[in-house]
Amino acid sequence: MPKKSLVEVFDIAPKGESIKSLKDYDIFPDKKLLDSLRNKIITNLIDNNIPDDKLLEQYINDEIDETLVGYDLGTIERNHIFNLIQNEINGYGPITELLSDNSVTEIMVNGPDEIYVEIDGRIIRDDSVSFIDDNHIIRTIQRIVQPLGRTIDAANPMVDARLKDGSRLNAIIPPLSLKGPVLTIRKFSRNLDNIEDILRKGTMTIHMARFLEAAVKAKLNIIICGGTGTGKTSLLNILSSFIDDNERIITIEDAAELKLKQSHVISLETRLVNYEGSGEVTIRDLVRNSLRMRPDRIIVGEVRGKEAFDMMQAMNTGHEGSLTTLHANSPEDALNRLETMLLMNDMDIPVSAVRGYIENAINLIVNIERLADGRRKVTSICEVVGMKDGNIKLKEIFAFKQKGVTKNNEVIGEFVMYKYTPKVYEKIKRAGITTLVDLFE
Repeated sequence: MPKKSLVEVFDIAPKGESIKSLKDYDIFPDKKLLDSLRNKIITNLIDNNIPDDKLLEQYINDEIDETLVGYDLGTIERNHIFNLIQNEINGYGPITELLSDNSVTEIMVNGPDEIYVEIDGRIIRDDSVSFIDDNHIIRTIQRIVQPLGRTIDAANPMVDARLKDGSRLNAIIPPLSLKGPVLTIRKFSRNLDNIEDILRKGTMTIHMARFLEAAVKAKLNIIICGGTGTGKTSLLNILSSFIDDNERIITIEDAAELKLKQSHVISLETRLVNYEGSGEVTIRDLVRNSLRMRPDRIIVGEVRGKEAFDMMQAMNTGHEGSLTTLHANSPEDALNRLETMLLMNDMDIPVSAVRGYIENAINLIVNIERLADGRRKVTSICEVVGMKDGNIKLKEIFAFKQKGVTKNNEVIGEFVMYKYTPKVYEKIKRAGITTLVDLFE
């Protein structure tokens, strides 16, 4: 079988596929040849082993000609190899293209040849991307975090940072990580879903959407809960879009992901510590400050600590219609998490009083999950109906009930609307909203 030129290979390769993926095609006697060429050039570049009398472009061309002797290399193919080197000099090494790929929502580097990505809610292994060794991963991490005022080394083996585009980075290296350096990047979503998108995807029903729209317009206090990567922020953005345009909205986030279309929006963002270990501004700092800014609505991207007390205080003192998300696996778990956060404030308050505080503040809890097949579903919308035997009582209004899975591992289930008129419906009617008559009357 005659050998194919790289030009021919590119003609049949999937559109947008990089030179790194060409090792999957039968064009070289040794499929690792291309990676070896890349690794040699990058290693010499990092170790400053390029001859002084050669320009970088000349050196790379010489290495290509020497390594790929006998293969027909055109301008396009050389440019691809040059792009790989360019990624090492000015980009983020092997993961540069993954960071620019909008279909990739998360990047997980577990080792030089063990890289996973999340696409459409599914985690898959990407064998087309690799690092040279552990040191290559660490150098890439250092290159990413240094402009952010952070560092990672043996003395500081763990770093959590936010990239300029809002993506969140976490890295941990030996001695804390026994496996070697591990890098995780949750990419910033530039195109958040709207209500039509999630209805089309089957994330919720039209009845659920109508109810949540009415609840937001009636200024109910709502918590969105769910696990990691379930779409809490996207759902928060959608619910926020139902707020009237004439209201003054203050959003508070670690990374500004919300994209509200209203005209009177003030966006606040936390700040990490600097080199000297000072200058940090937390969610709690911003929540407290927002109360002095005459807000009609306060939207907190996620509560996870002592700021929960200030958020509950705002909800209990006239700042109705507040929205936030919370990391929890069910509405009941969300209440337990909230209780724990309030008790973190080291105040001598009995648990019964804390629960009463939560019960008075929260109207609705919306739970969203990512199912086994990668699809996201709003699995529960329930209201806080009072206290019973010292515990907060919840009543479910809508739910998604899973029945099984198909042979293709697709989850089978149905949405349920219970024959129940929620207590909050009275408040919705008092707000002059009559769009739910067909559901509850």
